[in-house]
Amino acid sequence: MASDAKTAQGYKRINFFKGFLTTEHDWNDAEKYHLEKRKLHNRMFHAPGVVSGYGGDLRVLARQRGDLSMEIQPGYAIDGQGSDLVLWEAQIKTIVPEEYKLPQTLYIVLRFVEELTDFIAYKENLEYKGHRRVLEGCKVEISQTEPDIKAEVELARVMLEKNSARVRDARDPFDPKANEIDMRYVPRAGVSGSALDPALRLRVGQMFTGMRKGLFYMARDGRVMTAHDALSAIYSASTLHAAGQLDLRNIFDVLTLVLETQGEITADVEINHPTLAQKPEFANFRKHTEILKGILAERRFTQDALQNLCAYEQKVADILAALFAGGPPVPMDDEKPQAAAAPGKKSMDWEAVKVLSQLDLPAELEIDGKTWKQVDKIDVMEKDSEEAHSLVISEAKDSYRSRQKLKYPDGTTLEDVGRAHVGGYAQFYAKNLTPGKELAIVRRMDYVYGDYEIQYSVDGRNAGTCSCAGTDRVNRWRNWPFILSADLITKDKVLIKQNSGTAGRDINMFRYWFYQPK
Repeated sequence: MASDAKTAQGYKRINFFKGFLTTEHDWNDAEKYHLEKRKLHNRMFHAPGVVSGYGGDLRVLARQRGDLSMEIQPGYAIDGQGSDLVLWEAQIKTIVPEEYKLPQTLYIVLRFVEELTDFIAYKENLEYKGHRRVLEGCKVEISQTEPDIKAEVELARVMLEKNSARVRDARDPFDPKANEIDMRYVPRAGVSGSALDPALRLRVGQMFTGMRKGLFYMARDGRVMTAHDALSAIYSASTLHAAGQLDLRNIFDVLTLVLETQGEITADVEINHPTLAQKPEFANFRKHTEILKGILAERRFTQDALQNLCAYEQKVADILAALFAGGPPVPMDDEKPQAAAAPGKKSMDWEAVKVLSQLDLPAELEIDGKTWKQVDKIDVMEKDSEEAHSLVISEAKDSYRSRQKLKYPDGTTLEDVGRAHVGGYAQFYAKNLTPGKELAIVRRMDYVYGDYEIQYSVDGRNAGTCSCAGTDRVNRWRNWPFILSADLITKDKVLIKQNSGTAGRDINMFRYWFYQPK
């Protein structure tokens, strides 16, 4: 240790006793002892790098502005010296081309810094003065030299070409091109043990069990050779899960590998098992595999996303069991009974509402057995509709209009116009309401850049935070819901305020629909 608190014999802890007159040196040595022991633990028990699961995982994202700026999400990392690097808020970094000799690779790095704060001087005796605190922090920098893990943690790199006008997110994260953000080299800190919720951990285990059985039957009874490969992948994932090594920081990567083997099964069956490929159950297997690919492509590393993955993988397991082991027949999606739904309506959940590919949402939605009636809507950029609802954007750092022709996850292409604001807030009225009932706000949004939060208020009262987690750079339309509690709806017309809760993020809005339960 680089202080007197450590000698060749080891670390010295301060020892208080009656009559011990401490000085500033004693107290500083006491602090350095704990600081150096913590760094020693970090160095010896954790590989340096970004710690998954904290904040936004220090992800580096291109901004939706078509320039050379990037947003670094909050997060936590450990460098090679064992220092803790905590980025509390999102930061914006802009590359200034004139400062570099292009083309070249630029590195976005995080470095540990300390700052003396809380200065005080006693006017009775000016010899007694100093800083009462040391602020531990970190700094995001753009470097031209390859990062040294002992002094800094790499967050991303960009191969920037000459005369480049913008930086983009990588279309293929495994093979980024020039002017695209490359995060393949980001070191990951070693973390032991699973942080999954116990109930979700059990759900994942049940899913793996079902998949092992289904793939075993497919390999044995169906004689599909690629099912052996998929079964091996599931056994490997099950082993990691049993050892407590899977949670949100890595399970999506593991399931991506598993899903690749399921895709190979589909190709194998279509080429080598034409009779099997014609069965409706196999068509359902193929359909659910594609749904799983779409969920993983959204890169929403949340518990809700994992629950969704488990549910669809369990359906795949049930299909395989029914095909090859004489299990109960697995109904197609359109054959499943909707016990709680009214005649002629198909019940769904709010996740399903997000991907409804219609220009205008229906007058009624059947959600988990409850009927929700559309009571109002706002067509953004339609003058009469905006004026009728007093839609305004205020105090924004930037705001702009947008016309987009995008796809929903089912491939449906729609064109719509809307507005967006960076910072500040938007506010509008919702009308025709029934007091004392919940109110669902459904906002059509461009999901190309998610991972932000919106803070809502109703007539000046806090209504909670809507988390728009994840992104989708291919199928970008979403209908994002948020439910306002019934106690906030006290009149037939309420003023809703939509605050940007994440620094520097573009909050876009193309249409609003408002629903209340019947």
